[in-house]
Amino acid sequence: MSGASVTVGWGLAAALVLLVGVAVTVSLVGRFGISRTLVIAAARAVVQLALVASVIVAVVRSWWLTAAFVLVMLAVASWTSARRMTPSRSGVLAAVAITAGVVPVLAVTLLSGAVPLTGISVVPVAGIVIGGAMTATSQGGRRALDDLDAHRDQYEAGLALGGRRRDAAMLVCRPAATQALVPPMDQTRTVGLVTLPGAFVGVLIGSGNPVQAAAAQVLVLIGLLAAESVAVAVVLELVARGAITRAPARSASAG
Repeated sequence: MSGASVTVGWGLAAALVLLVGVAVTVSLVGRFGISRTLVIAAARAVVQLALVASVIVAVVRSWWLTAAFVLVMLAVASWTSARRMTPSRSGVLAAVAITAGVVPVLAVTLLSGAVPLTGISVVPVAGIVIGGAMTATSQGGRRALDDLDAHRDQYEAGLALGGRRRDAAMLVCRPAATQALVPPMDQTRTVGLVTLPGAFVGVLIGSGNPVQAAAAQVLVLIGLLAAESVAVAVVLELVARGAITRAPARSASAG
């Protein structure tokens, strides 16, 4: 296919099977204990992307369907992040952090005209930003909760000295939680020198215009930095204030 970066056919299928086999073999040799999880993740990726490819054409033709699709992505991201952070029902507040990171970025990129107000443009940009905010929320929230568990004595000492709950928690969990921003910062620093991310490669292959490809990638990377910074700040605040915890939900019969 002219202009395509990947040829769809038996060669692609064989390559996917072989690559999954490499990952599983390494997992078995290294005794990682995630061989089955790797296979399931790969299978889900194939099925989910096949389904998305089959409906995306209809979705991007309608603004209502585009908005609904973005909301579905937000809901799935929130559910995934909640599960990664805590078994408690308080994990549903991951949606607050993710949404807080995504909304301003989409608003700026769309209202400024940097991204055209078309479904085919909005869906991929929204997906990238939502995915980044989800990862930042999961990592920031988990690290904050882990540190509160690991350094409970420091937290309680802060309370004993008269500090507020939020301030004592921030002293304990802020340093580790903000480490969730290191990967996107490193990616932004080294783009073009170490990596050529998907947005750059995709636009370059599709249009053949290096300037457009570079512009698209810069917009995506800086948008991700903004979304992930907001998401981490919000999830850290929610953990510090005790809104997100690892405490099991109380049963209705509990007195």
